[in-house]
Amino acid sequence: MLAIYKREMRGYFTGVIGYVFLVLYLAVAGVIFAYTTLFSMSADSTAYFTIMLLFSAIILPVLTMKSFSEERKMKTEQLLLTSPVSIPSMVIGKFLASYTVYAAALIFSSLYFLLLIPYATIKISVLVGNIIALLLVGMVFITIGLFVSALTENQLSAAIGTIAIILVFMGVGMISSLVPANYWFRFVVEALSVFTRFQSFTNGYFELSSFIYYLSVSALFVYFTIRVYDRRRYN
Repeated sequence: MLAIYKREMRGYFTGVIGYVFLVLYLAVAGVIFAYTTLFSMSADSTAYFTIMLLFSAIILPVLTMKSFSEERKMKTEQLLLTSPVSIPSMVIGKFLASYTVYAAALIFSSLYFLLLIPYATIKISVLVGNIIALLLVGMVFITIGLFVSALTENQLSAAIGTIAIILVFMGVGMISSLVPANYWFRFVVEALSVFTRFQSFTNGYFELSSFIYYLSVSALFVYFTIRVYDRRRYN
């Protein structure tokens, strides 16, 4: 697993994907930070992180689209499948590499709030809650991206497919507002919504059920990706 992780990290920064992702993420985060805090004269981080959630849904597929699809396109997939590295180790190694790049970008961009310390009181619980929420949501988005990337050799198709699935996970929360509160269907829809569960963290509250939800969805898509390669290895 460590060998795959190192290989993927080198791949991000010997090419342009890693640099493009970091520069674009930090630049857009800076613009959003300026708009939601400096220009509006507010130290509330909720609006900033909510917009960053929407931005992450678009930018993270760019980070994951080449993870497996490029292996198929470059005909190096068989080398991975016949290597001594197990399939779970291969998938987890690629996940950890993508997640490391994303987590670094998120944490560095969150340092923008240090600029507000001389001028306003920052609610640390809310800030930390939002960072944890985006780390958890990013975990889900990345595992979805890896799964879709494993299904195709076309990177653009992988990115578009990932965005589509992510939008479904986020959009189900909007559907719930159209359903009467006393309907069991609304409870089920809200329980499946990435966005609905994200909101509890943005208020500075840590919900164990939401934490388990994000870990479970991530584990599910990792499992799906492993199953794709299990079938491919023996077919």
